[in-house]
Amino acid sequence: MRNKKVLFAVQAAMIAALYVVLTYITNLLGLASGTIQVRFSEALCILPVFTPAAIPGLFIGCLISNLITGGIIWDIIFGSIATLLGALGTYFLRKKKFVYTLPPVIANIIIVPLVLRYGYGLTTIYKGVDISLVFNAVTVGIGEIISICVLGSLLKGILSKYRNVIFKQDEA
Repeated sequence: MRNKKVLFAVQAAMIAALYVVLTYITNLLGLASGTIQVRFSEALCILPVFTPAAIPGLFIGCLISNLITGGIIWDIIFGSIATLLGALGTYFLRKKKFVYTLPPVIANIIIVPLVLRYGYGLTTIYKGVDISLVFNAVTVGIGEIISICVLGSLLKGILSKYRNVIFKQDEA
């Protein structure tokens, strides 16, 4: 029983660390924050398909990433909650082919535009109308689709071949 708890903690910590490193690299490229964001780390949001340890790992990784990339408090809190909700959704839909990629996309499309508009004050005015929420939902959604549906699906395909080695759960 103790080995399972240690394995869970180690997997969660490794996933958090990977998320932070990948977000940091993405941030250096200017893609980790803002209206247009394609975080390579978001591809890891498919990991709850393999292990429930990914849920706290992704949440903690996102929290740390938002702290070190200079996010405001609302981004740190609500961006991390979006990742947590997405990870939970992925875990619960893990047996539904491809559908498991959608919860992180949906969570981020709903939450991140609100943070960008009301937290950061990013506005998009078109013909005198504030279309910030719709515009940010579209741009964030495109980034999430690239990160999770495309890169995450590729990652899942690769990891599926090694799932019994990497995500071994039967240690007692």
